[in-house]
Amino acid sequence: MAKRVIIVDDSRAVVATAELALDEMIGSGVIEFKSYLNPLELLGALQAGNENFDLLISDVNMPEMNGLDLARAIKADDRYKTKPIIILTTESSEQMKMAGKEIGVTGWMVKPFSDDKLVKSLKMVLGV
Repeated sequence: MAKRVIIVDDSRAVVATAELALDEMIGSGVIEFKSYLNPLELLGALQAGNENFDLLISDVNMPEMNGLDLARAIKADDRYKTKPIIILTTESSEQMKMAGKEIGVTGWMVKPFSDDKLVKSLKMVLGV
């Protein structure tokens, strides 16, 4: 069964780049890919039980809600507490990474990212 991967990033270009990088995994049925441009929309769908994921990839700097606040809200929900979250951002400060670690994010990837690194990270986290 395909693993469900969701990316939330306010940049359509980043979403498109990630989808292109993961094209082979999507096409072969290894993963199912969904994107959100608005973190509040994703959070609402998760809280309502209308959405689920095996791995979430999130930007940090987004309007309305930043990715760390999103991760904190998701990790506070028992249904998603153990689900992996990878932060994909331009932020590379140790302080920001430590904040993510304290919230319980699984990994941190700095933009721009290479296709190979994204694929390798997903395969490792999802065990596929």
